[in-house]
Amino acid sequence: MVKVVFLDRDGVINRKAPEGQYITRWEDFEFLSGVEQAIVQLHRAGYVVIVASNQRGVARGFLSLAELEEIHQRMLAHLSAAGTSIDAVYFCPHDLEPPCACRKPAPGMLLQAARDHGIDLSASWIVGDSDIDVQAGKNAGCRTIRVLRQGMTVGNAADLTVGSLLEASEALSKLN
Repeated sequence: MVKVVFLDRDGVINRKAPEGQYITRWEDFEFLSGVEQAIVQLHRAGYVVIVASNQRGVARGFLSLAELEEIHQRMLAHLSAAGTSIDAVYFCPHDLEPPCACRKPAPGMLLQAARDHGIDLSASWIVGDSDIDVQAGKNAGCRTIRVLRQGMTVGNAADLTVGSLLEASEALSKLN
């Protein structure tokens, strides 16, 4: 079985938009420091790396599915040019209502990825910057890492708390 590190996108890979706003075009997508190196380390540690991201901005009409796909393609191209890769991207384009099975904290994206890639969820991790990321991981049976940006407070108790994806990858490399 495959072991995976699931990554939330906004706030883990790229700078999160201000509260109530969305990343709606590539020009607004800003990689956080150390992301490329972190993904390289995760692959070296034997993990498959998959993005699992709520993208409510689609349901709210701030961007189309095609625009979201373009952002993801450019993200993947950037990582490829930097010598690394993300193995798959899953996203939930739905709004809060009506509830769906894929929007985190529901585990739908992680469970679908597990079916698609033969993932051992109990040997996998999710790295996110919110309580819903941590809860989604727990709901799927994964271990959890919470990235805390300056000024954030801890809500749901994650298995590990770090300051960046690079710190998460260093911790996971040591656990391997």
